[in-house]
Parts: sequence; structure tokens; C-alpha cells
Amino acid sequence: MTTQPTLAKEGGATGNPGESQPSDGLKAGLKNRHLSMIAIGGVIGAGLFVGSGSGIAAAGPAILLSYALVGTMVVFVMRMLGEMAAARPSSGSFSAYADQALGRWAGFTIGWLYWFFWVVVLAVEATAGAVILESWIPAVPQWAWALIVMVVLTATNLASVSSYGEFEFWFAGIKVVAIAAFVVVGLLAVFGVLPGSDNPGAGFAHLTDAGGFLPMGAGAILTGVLMVVFSFMGSEIVTLAAGESEDPQKAVTKATNSVIWRIGVFYLGSIFVVLTLLPWNDKSIVEKGSYVAALDSIGIPHAGQVMNVIVLTAVLSCLNSGLYTASRMAFSLGRRGDAPKAFARTNARGVPTAAILGSVVFGFVAVFFNYKWPDTVFAFLLNSSGAVALFVWLVICVTQLRMRGIILRETPEKLIVRMWLFPYLTWATIAMIVFVLGYMIYDGGSAREQVVLSLLVAALVLVIALVKERFTKATRDEITQ
Repeated sequence: MTTQPTLAKEGGATGNPGESQPSDGLKAGLKNRHLSMIAIGGVIGAGLFVGSGSGIAAAGPAILLSYALVGTMVVFVMRMLGEMAAARPSSGSFSAYADQALGRWAGFTIGWLYWFFWVVVLAVEATAGAVILESWIPAVPQWAWALIVMVVLTATNLASVSSYGEFEFWFAGIKVVAIAAFVVVGLLAVFGVLPGSDNPGAGFAHLTDAGGFLPMGAGAILTGVLMVVFSFMGSEIVTLAAGESEDPQKAVTKATNSVIWRIGVFYLGSIFVVLTLLPWNDKSIVEKGSYVAALDSIGIPHAGQVMNVIVLTAVLSCLNSGLYTASRMAFSLGRRGDAPKAFARTNARGVPTAAILGSVVFGFVAVFFNYKWPDTVFAFLLNSSGAVALFVWLVICVTQLRMRGIILRETPEKLIVRMWLFPYLTWATIAMIVFVLGYMIYDGGSAREQVVLSLLVAALVLVIALVKERFTKATRDEITQ
């Protein structure tokens, strides 16, 4: 006997500990270990492994300050988001909160922009994974590998939320173990106590022995910020996933409280090891990649292939989470009437099938664009979603300013996570994000193009939101008259 799909009702998960079924039609299929690993792995994107070399080349050892600045900003944003998510767990996360605090136009706009960002990421990660897989098995063409990884992970997400959680648990686990091992082994080599290491064990000398700590000047810190800021996107995924866990409040609280050490160890720790193992201007950092170059300096055999396995894992993890995140945002938009009603339907397993398929279809189209018109159509998609991460963080900050009062009025007992020094740190974070956006425009080049195109797309979505809101209001007024 089959169960008919259900249309999710308004309202998110209740968030009561021990409740097995969220009230919005999704099922609490994520276990605590899934949420813990999603929280830890969410901050480790493929960009950390692939893009860190160019950041080091642009700023030298000062790239550590760039990572520290962006990391601090992300910690503050996650604290604000954690405050709202712990009080009101929802599959729509910040989009649903913006809807409640700022208006339907805000939830609609940021929700669709976030969905757009992740479906473009699907194409980027599928292509990146296909490149690695084709290098191993060249008999299978690159487009076929992209299709295979997309189909496999789509099937995983369609099976059940626990299937997504299980895959992500192991993907994230590999990333975490790899970076933790890299940091430990690297530090042993830095101090010259690693048996059989080829590295001279120069201690901290490489931080200053090639032109000082700021070889490119203080301005390079801001250049580094622009290069690393987008590698942090994904830390907010745990707040969306918490709505399908057994104890959302506990999961969000734990993830929010641990974000500082996660960023400290995985980003600052691993980049610090690279910079102490090699001079920042060593050509191998750019040619081979920062982590491969560091492993080579230690004498780890087959370092390139080892890192390719880890990067592929990071790519598959990002693809898996990207599809999950895009589908849950589409589900939430559908539930609020801001997307087709079919997106708000769940099957007997609590899976929003239409939302998943709708997201993956756009992802497949983007993959096609990447192969057919990589320098025109796909470049536009990529650039027009490039600044969305900063828009999302900005909306989270502004929303939290309003949501604090709403939560205190309606459910003060659920304010178990609080933003530090409210509202001063919230305003300071807003200023930081606006400054980064302004500097991207001032810096010119691809950064300016990303901001301008992203603003244009955001303006288009906002216009659609306002027109829809006015049309809905007019229709409602006609009915009441």
C-alpha cells in the first residue's frame, strides 16, 4: 500500500526535543552524528584545497590575516543565524526568518538567490569532479563522468534524507581526517621532529624570511579577503538540515558553539602549516597547489594523487550538500507560496521529490552550458551568483536585528543561543560585509563584475517579488470586497 504525497503545511519544524516528525512534511531522518559531521564538514569546501595557492601568491603570509578576518565575520554571522535557528528551526532557515522579520519580498528574494547560487555550484562541482575522474579513467569522457556523479547523488537525495546524511557523514569525515592529519604531520615537520621528513624543519622562519610577513603590503590583506571569502560558503547548511533532525535546538546550538574552533583548525591551521613548511613565494605552491606542494616538501609519496582523492571527496561532498540545500530552499519557498506548490510536496519517505528534481534539472542545464558556452553563458551564471554569499550574510545580519525582538515577544524561552554584544557586533558585521562589497567594486576586474552582475540579478528577483506581492494583495482585496 502506497502513501500519497502530502502537501506540507505552513510552519517549520517545532524543534521540540525527541519529536520524530517535523510539522512541515519532512521527516527527522538526520541523526546527531550526521548533523555533527555536516556542521564540521560544512566549512571545508573544495575551494580551500584548490584556491588557497593563489591567495598565498597574492598576499604572502598575510593571507593568514585575510582568513582570520573572513573567519571572524563568518563566526559572527553563524552566531546570529544560530540564535534564530535554535529558536525556530526551519528548512528555509534565513529565508524563512527574513520572510517573518523583513517581509515576504525579502524571504522570496534571498531564498531564490540562494537557490540560484547552489544550482550553479552543482555544475561547477560536477565538472571539477569529472576532470579528476577522467584523469584516472580517460576512456570515459568528461561529460559522462559529470552525468554519472550528478545522477548518483541525485538518487541518494531522492532515497531519503538519511541517505544524504550518511553520504555526507563519510564525505565530511574523510575531509576532516585528512586536514587534521595534514596539520599534525605538517607541524611535526615544521619543528624537524617528523621521522624521515625531507623538510629542513625551519620552524616559523618562512613566515618572514621572504620579504617579511607583509611582502605585498598591507593592501594585500584586502585582496586576500576577496580571494578567500567565497571558500567559506556552506557553513550555514547545518541550520537548514537541523529542521530534519531529532533535536534541532541541540544540533544548532552545538554547531554554532563549535564554529570558532572549526574555522581555526581547518582554515587557519592548515594554511599556517603550508606557510611554515614552504616560503610563500615558492613556485610549487601555485603550480602544484598549496597542499600538494607542502606534502611534497615533507616527502609524502604520491602527494598529488593523495590530494586528488581528497579534493574529489570535497567536490562530491559539496555537490551532495548543494543539491540538498537547493532542494530544501525550493521546498521552503513552495511551502510559503513563493515557488510552485509541487515543490512543497513530500513523498511517503518525507522527501521533497519535485524540489530535488527541479533543482537538479537546472544543474544539468548549467553543466550543459559549461561544456557548450563556458566563456559566455556559463561565465554569466557564475559571475551573477558570485556575490550571493555576501548578500546572504548581509540579510542574516539585518534579519537578526528584527528577529531578536520578535523571539523575545513570542517565545523568549527559546532564545537559548544569543548573539554576543547585541546589537553592536551585528552592526559591526553589517559594516564589514558592506565594506567587502564596496572594495570588490573598487578593486575592479572580476570582483567588480561579480558584484555588479549579482546586484542586477538580485534586483530582477526583487522586482518579481514586489510585483508578486502587489498582485497577491490585489487579489486578496478583491476577494474580501
